[in-house]
Amino acid sequence: MYSKNHDPGGGDGPPPSRFKASGLRSRHLAAHILVAAWVVLALLAASAQQTLPVARWLAIHLFLLGAATTAIVVWSEHFAVAMLHAPLPDRRWSNARLAGVNTGAVGVLTGVWADLPVLTGAGCALLTTAVGAHLVVLVRMGRGALGGRLAPIADYYRAAAAALIIGAVLGWLLATGKAGPQRYTGLKLAHVHVTLLGWIGLPVLGTLFMLWPTVLGVRMAENTTRLARWVLALTGGGLLTAVAGLAAGWRPAAVLGIACYAAGVAVAAQLFARTVRRRPAISAAAAWMLAAAAGWLVVGVVVDLVVLAARPLGEMQDDIGSLAPVLLVGLVAQVLIGALTYLLPIVLASGPEERAALRAVLERGWVPRLVVLNLGVSLLALPLPDALGTVGMLLASAAGVAFLALAVRVFVRSARGLLQHAEQAGVSRRPAAWGTAVGAVVTVLAVLVANSGGDTSGGTSAAGTAGAGAGTTRTVAVTLVEMRIRPARIEIAAGTVLRLKVTNTDAQRHDLKVEDGPSTPMLAKGNTRVLDLGQVTENREAWCTLPGHKAAGMTMDVVVKDDPATDSSGHEGHTSASADSGGLDLSAGFSADWQPRTADLTPAPGGTVHKVELHAAHTQVEVAPGVKQQMWTFGGTAPGPTLHAKVGDVFEITLVNDDHGMGHGIDFHAGSLAPDHPMRTIQPGQRLVYRFRAEKAGAWLYHCSTAPMLQHMGNGMYGAVVIDPPGLKKVDHEYVLVSSELYLGTPGSAAQVAKMRQDTPDAWVFNGVAAQYAKRPLKVRAGERARFWVVAAGPSDGVAFHIVGTVFDTVYKEGAYLLKPDQAGGAQVLDLATAQGGFVETTFPEAGHYAFVDHDMRHAEAGAHGMVEVSE
Repeated sequence: MYSKNHDPGGGDGPPPSRFKASGLRSRHLAAHILVAAWVVLALLAASAQQTLPVARWLAIHLFLLGAATTAIVVWSEHFAVAMLHAPLPDRRWSNARLAGVNTGAVGVLTGVWADLPVLTGAGCALLTTAVGAHLVVLVRMGRGALGGRLAPIADYYRAAAAALIIGAVLGWLLATGKAGPQRYTGLKLAHVHVTLLGWIGLPVLGTLFMLWPTVLGVRMAENTTRLARWVLALTGGGLLTAVAGLAAGWRPAAVLGIACYAAGVAVAAQLFARTVRRRPAISAAAAWMLAAAAGWLVVGVVVDLVVLAARPLGEMQDDIGSLAPVLLVGLVAQVLIGALTYLLPIVLASGPEERAALRAVLERGWVPRLVVLNLGVSLLALPLPDALGTVGMLLASAAGVAFLALAVRVFVRSARGLLQHAEQAGVSRRPAAWGTAVGAVVTVLAVLVANSGGDTSGGTSAAGTAGAGAGTTRTVAVTLVEMRIRPARIEIAAGTVLRLKVTNTDAQRHDLKVEDGPSTPMLAKGNTRVLDLGQVTENREAWCTLPGHKAAGMTMDVVVKDDPATDSSGHEGHTSASADSGGLDLSAGFSADWQPRTADLTPAPGGTVHKVELHAAHTQVEVAPGVKQQMWTFGGTAPGPTLHAKVGDVFEITLVNDDHGMGHGIDFHAGSLAPDHPMRTIQPGQRLVYRFRAEKAGAWLYHCSTAPMLQHMGNGMYGAVVIDPPGLKKVDHEYVLVSSELYLGTPGSAAQVAKMRQDTPDAWVFNGVAAQYAKRPLKVRAGERARFWVVAAGPSDGVAFHIVGTVFDTVYKEGAYLLKPDQAGGAQVLDLATAQGGFVETTFPEAGHYAFVDHDMRHAEAGAHGMVEVSE
């Protein structure tokens, strides 16, 4: 790496005496044994990633946080000394920094694995402190050093250290759940980019300016120094812009940043390509591996740029996941193998002959290893069937294991030589002490891998079988989506045999681990796994084991009650599976203090002027069995109160904004007037008076008039106005049903808004609550006549209202009768587009249970259903 005048671009290595005098040989040997140990553990975790919780995360971080970080800390210090012509740092402090990095990594990995946020935080703090000290050393090296042509390369290492500190902070926020579900995706993408492209990518690019021509045995291009500065400005500045944009959820900034980074990589790649000469390289194996790694870096950055430009941040999880093998294996692993193939013989050999012998060992079978590794990366990266992806993983792992086996032979040979030299010189055996430390780290992490507790085969969970639910089996559909588990609470009778049908509908992978029970493997989007908990006699908690997901609220409670489970009709002893409701358990029970919203239409008040005061506010509402959601409401309910009057009556509505966080307005479809003033948005604490005359009959919608109306209506700000047609006959029962969609999640969050825009609600409901009239049916007597007013509030879907077992003899839609009782025909459905309204009438012929539904069966099965209980 050095020539006699310390030019890293020529010569094959530094004088061996420098390494022996400084003790660097023993330090490099110990450090690289540690790197190998981290890689072995990463391979073990990778092999278990489909069966062990957190194994995929663990495999990635064992490799990056353990192996790659150790190698970068050692070699960036080593190369900085060479390129700056600086004195060697104090060896004791160098060892202390390296020990701090590895101890911090162990703390982070153990803390995440054992779900110990305090340990995770302590590990992150130690890691950032050690890397911060490493950064200080790199900065101080540049002060007063002689410098050289490649002195600017040290800036790559400084920028990379800063990137790791940022990445560690972001990782801590994610692992401890402090990022919050709304910011999780953006911060995770920022963490991935700053780690892979910053901590890994920048030192790789910087080192290649020097290492690439050295491996080829040629002189560097004259403009290398100038281009190196340009490349750092493009990649470093672009990465900073991209990370800030991703963390803030601003995609244009992220796209601009990655475009700059890609431009920097392109400039560097062009320089490296021009450096190639038609002459044998000093190490053909190293040269080809470094070239392949640089190629995968180009591919990864270009694909990343395309994905960022083409897709919303919230939909990038799968795409970024497909880049992982490209960057982790194709780039990082291959750079590590290629660089060590060339560098290990230089730093571990005591002379030219030993160096040649060690290099010959590391280069054995390099051509098939190169082909197998890159074929494996290709199979992993391309959108191929899972079976081929498994083949790709096996091929890449085989190539890695083959190199590790060769490296171990080199380590053993070098260790023997060092021990012989130490015995002859009468000094302590430092490699033995390092070996003890390495063994401790390996033992700790091996125990973590071996003692997962990730039983995926199912199994019983009860201590005994007694309880009110003994002999009862219940299956509950559980959905993993948007950093939440739905339902969040399952109530069962003691002794119930509980089975969980777990489906991941999220873009990113999740799993479900039951306390003292079974767990699923990591589930990709659309995958389902059934967990059999056996008879359950005590409360349990379940959660996603991915770092930060539990802390961010991705949990579920299984609560044992003394009462028997009830079905949707209120009958005891129900044993069937819950309704397929997109993740809501509609067979569960409502809270003890829950009351259904009355569907009865109150009579129109007397007089011709009706004064109503509506307060806009945030209100906690139980929107489905056991599911509470913050809603934006008029009058404290979602939908707001139903207003009833006759043609010609005047409404004087006073809107009061009690919402401390945002402005609101209101729009009554039943009125005809210029919207400029009465429908304006008022700020918190303000009020307005909205006066209109109901000149036309019909079932009308009212809703918030403030943009974005999709969010305001989707979060509950809507209601109905009923204006009776002249001559409307009296009936025995008169009900109002407002159909709408239900979107769970934090109101206004990116995840919730995405569901609204994609029209993928969590449920469809009548009068704001899923399946409430299945739990508390409407009651009539046989032979009684009932009128059902229906308004389709949307905000996106209409309704096809149908009552099973009856025929409508009256249909009134959008201000006109389509069918009257004196006509021969009948009707089966009242079909309403969004914002339309009307009513139907029927007489129930005999006692029984008459279900009413939205006949779009997706809607009916996901909450838009109820029951009319007809008695004699």
